[in-house]
Amino acid sequence: MMRKTKRMRLVSVLLAGAMTVVMSACGKADNVPAQGKTGRTGNAVAEESTAQGLGESGGEASESGTEGAVDSGGKQGTDKDGDSFHIGIVTGSFAQSEDDRRGAEAFQKKYGMDAVTLVIYPDNFTEELDTTIQTIVNLADDPDMKAVIVNQAIDGTTEAFRQIHEKRPDILCIAGEAYEDFADIEKTADLVVNYDFLSRGYLIIRSAHELGCDTFVHISFPRHLSYESVYREVNIMKAACEEFGMKFEMEEAPDPTTDVGVPGAQAYIMEKVPEWVEKYGQKSAYFCTNDAHTEPLIRQLLEYGGYFIEADLPSPLMGYPGALDLDLTGEAGDFDKILKKVEDAIVKKGGAGRFGTWTYSYGYTVSAGLAEHARNVLMGESKLTDINDLTKAYGVFSPGAEWNGSAYADAQTGERSDKTILIYQDTYIFGDPGHYMGATKVKVPEQYFTIK
Repeated sequence: MMRKTKRMRLVSVLLAGAMTVVMSACGKADNVPAQGKTGRTGNAVAEESTAQGLGESGGEASESGTEGAVDSGGKQGTDKDGDSFHIGIVTGSFAQSEDDRRGAEAFQKKYGMDAVTLVIYPDNFTEELDTTIQTIVNLADDPDMKAVIVNQAIDGTTEAFRQIHEKRPDILCIAGEAYEDFADIEKTADLVVNYDFLSRGYLIIRSAHELGCDTFVHISFPRHLSYESVYREVNIMKAACEEFGMKFEMEEAPDPTTDVGVPGAQAYIMEKVPEWVEKYGQKSAYFCTNDAHTEPLIRQLLEYGGYFIEADLPSPLMGYPGALDLDLTGEAGDFDKILKKVEDAIVKKGGAGRFGTWTYSYGYTVSAGLAEHARNVLMGESKLTDINDLTKAYGVFSPGAEWNGSAYADAQTGERSDKTILIYQDTYIFGDPGHYMGATKVKVPEQYFTIK
């Protein structure tokens, strides 16, 4: 059982970053049903995966990515008809979603400030809806603007895209991680891309099984479990555990948006993890739906045992720096260096083979990858809704990592969307050496996509 004095000392380490977590956890930790927790996301099946990862092709695209568009000096791009074009990327602020913003900056750095415009939506976007909409719509005032990407596509994006298309139907409107119902945003967006919560429900369990785990522990709270995408993922995980002969357990933790706040929620995780590991054993794997819970969960699992396959929205920056007391200021934006520093710290603490992630931040890659994809479409080199073309663009900003994806379809009607794509990256397990699980090459059994 954990000594109280040690617990309080560790909790104090977390408090300094608590407010940042509140702002940055705009996925499943915030006050709106973001990151795939929209109404229609619960009524879907994914078609058979058609895109394989692009370890090699991603590298090739990276080397040739500036040909025919703009060079590092920032010359204006020209599309297949010879017309000049600009690309606009809308993200949250550094405080709200740092990785999203850094990905946008990486794309701007590649093609130049003259060709790429970056804007930020309000931190309190739910209370400043009109400002949010206008911030996006204003990009259409640029006569050379040809594509607008919003990551994360927070509330108001659907209306903003409607207004853009009303006055500039030539502009491509692309949503990354739509907050609003797919049925709504598909009416105004040309493309919607969300993380594949359906495939991952199966693949995370499969990875845990392959690593030798016998129990999977899902940590959440009623608000999140009310989202269709979450409870469907839970049910997929339960079914996968049955297939692989594993026990499935659920634990409830405090919602950080309640009176306990982030500090109280994190303190609870700090205190309960030792008890859970003792209860479920060293071969138990853990998953939490809330960003604020991730750091204390990783910290305690490193000390007491257990496995952590990957975060809800995986990144080597999600939970790991705080849990390992790492200063990554010097490595900011360089995911090779970030991964190496995190991995070295994991190995040093005896966590090799027990902790995983996606090697590139999802938010970072979505901003840069969707913009790259838009650029390729404008150049006539890619098709907008082709999954292989999309993963190729993502690979430019995540060399060596593999991606897979599938079209999205309504589970009730079986109708497949021609605008919405679900996507995921291969899981990397830290070690000496670390290794990928090959998740992008696994064909998820079709029956898992119809579980409700």
